[in-house]
Amino acid sequence: MERRKNKEFELRGVNHLALVCKDMARTVDFYSQTLGMPLTKTIELPNGMGQHFFFDIGNKDSLAFFWFPEAPEAAPGIASPKNNVGQGAITTAHGSMNHVAFDVPAEKLPEYRDRLRARGVEVTEIIHHDDTPRQVGPTVNDSTFVSSIYFFDPDGILLEFAGWTRELGEGDVRHQAATAADKERYMATGAHVGR
Repeated sequence: MERRKNKEFELRGVNHLALVCKDMARTVDFYSQTLGMPLTKTIELPNGMGQHFFFDIGNKDSLAFFWFPEAPEAAPGIASPKNNVGQGAITTAHGSMNHVAFDVPAEKLPEYRDRLRARGVEVTEIIHHDDTPRQVGPTVNDSTFVSSIYFFDPDGILLEFAGWTRELGEGDVRHQAATAADKERYMATGAHVGR
């Protein structure tokens, strides 16, 4: 199936996603040394407001970080997940960023998992997301659409290496979008527990 095109704007991907870190030197070390992302731009903000650094994540896209000397402390379970995937609830507040997923070749996930572990990063086993009732399986099946590993950066930002396992098609868009009014119905089913 041909990918659907945006008819309103010529969007070409993500220019950059800007996050906030507690220690820019530690962030530079993790993203450039541990994950191998080239540091491409550094900015000192005016009036002592802090710094803004950019890393190349491929396809001319960037991941950027602000460091603000007066930023509030992290709020896991509110602004970011408190747990890693499969280890407890990953619920976050409205308007928060839950995780950042980097596109990688699915066949390289075992190698990348082992490489991260060798560098001291706690990483999940490979998770195969599918259309079965549990939505995950131990192996790739006909309904698996993406395989992933998850890990945290030094500031508790949940990161994912994700590899598509098949082309998405018309049948992959089949659910009605929930509204704020659906909250009670979802809460009553208990479906949110452990996510």
